[in-house]
Amino acid sequence: MRFRTLGKSGLTVSEVGLGCEHLQGQDAEAVCAVVDEALRQDINILDVFMSEPQVRTDLGAALKGRRERAVLQGHIGSAWLDGQYCRTRRLDEAKHAFEDFLKRLDTDYVDIGMLHFVDTQGDYDALMESGLVEYAQSLKDQGVVKAVGLSSHEPLAARRAVEAGFVDVLMFSINPAFDLVPEGVSIEGLLSPETFRGGGLSSADPAREQLYRTCESLGVGITVMKALGAGTLLSAEASPFGAALTPAQCMHYALTRPAVSSVLIGCRTPEEVRAAAAYETATDAQRDYSEVLAGAGLYAGAQGRCMYCNHCHPCPARIDVAAVNRCLDLALAGGGEVPPTVRAHYDALDAHGSDCVACGQCEERCPFHVSVSARMARAAALFGK
Repeated sequence: MRFRTLGKSGLTVSEVGLGCEHLQGQDAEAVCAVVDEALRQDINILDVFMSEPQVRTDLGAALKGRRERAVLQGHIGSAWLDGQYCRTRRLDEAKHAFEDFLKRLDTDYVDIGMLHFVDTQGDYDALMESGLVEYAQSLKDQGVVKAVGLSSHEPLAARRAVEAGFVDVLMFSINPAFDLVPEGVSIEGLLSPETFRGGGLSSADPAREQLYRTCESLGVGITVMKALGAGTLLSAEASPFGAALTPAQCMHYALTRPAVSSVLIGCRTPEEVRAAAAYETATDAQRDYSEVLAGAGLYAGAQGRCMYCNHCHPCPARIDVAAVNRCLDLALAGGGEVPPTVRAHYDALDAHGSDCVACGQCEERCPFHVSVSARMARAAALFGK
């Protein structure tokens, strides 16, 4: 495993990190097995944005006696309210959730206190008015957090925070589909092996390019989420490029962006952890993504596609929107023939597409502008509830 310095934070992190979101809902033994394998592979950075209490407790148990081997990203503003995840800007709720994080992870410090999910200018303004930035800074002054971070999917709000100077680490969604200019540009004319080997970003969306360069110049390290596009980039049918990329290619793309230190891969099993860590032994040819991108047509983009992040929550009907969308996508990928395993998973959900009240709150919160209500209706029609 190779390690990189995470910007001005002074932290040293593994190039391959572990996104822990897929551990929610698994039993303690499964959580421990994934953490065991991650540490065995010398993966040291773990992102824990989930506010659900049990997964926090299980992660704490899995790290017991070896907390010092992990660099933890713990989120400030991710709360568990009325039995479900919620992004909050209320200082009291955020404090309670962060204190719960410390207690359940059985630690007296968090390496990166990540201000949670700031995507729009309105999000940024609300954050600055909430007192959360001052709270995060006070935690840093006390040594309770070593670095202050911020998570975002959009470059303008993220750059505003970086330039304000209170961010040591940025967690940002990076993959080739998110980065490339969306219209009016021939990828064949812009992307070549020489461009990528030289680290150029001539084909990147200008706002994203400026964000990465700003982070690099100000010493703000980037940890990457959504490197695989929730799996869509691994499928020729689902990929906007009309061709499948491999995990190693997606990871290499992210790791060659300026200021990037670690790519966080969500894993459910030890096998998936080993597959992610295999990036470290991949050859240059196996990592080279340029042929796929250079052969693509115009950018199709990720907007409108569910990335299964559940940032649309909370749902007044208590629907697990990501789970419903995942089942729907799996069924549609099979031509509308619902596999028995997918139906069983859908049936086991506490709430279904038919429970959607079409309030639109989720669509206002979705960073990828998914037509959630329409997809819930489509799932109800396909699955019969």
